[in-house]
Amino acid sequence: MFSCRQIYDLITEYDEGGLTESGRRQFEQHVVICPPCRGFVSQMRATRERLGQDAPTFPVELEESIVNAFRSWKEKGS
Repeated sequence: MFSCRQIYDLITEYDEGGLTESGRRQFEQHVVICPPCRGFVSQMRATRERLGQDAPTFPVELEESIVNAFRSWKEKGS
């Protein structure tokens, strides 16, 4: 079974389906018996969901303006 530190390190890999079957099972077993890790996993998922829903969209012109400003700044610094 994984430690709390391993749960912290592996949360993204677990959520993205990157763990082996054994790893996934160990992750789930630990979270079931560890209230702090269960809370951590729940909070991480809620945060990701919230960020995904509120992701802003920017006009293409703004993106181009930022890229051009960065290039100009970089050229002056070279």
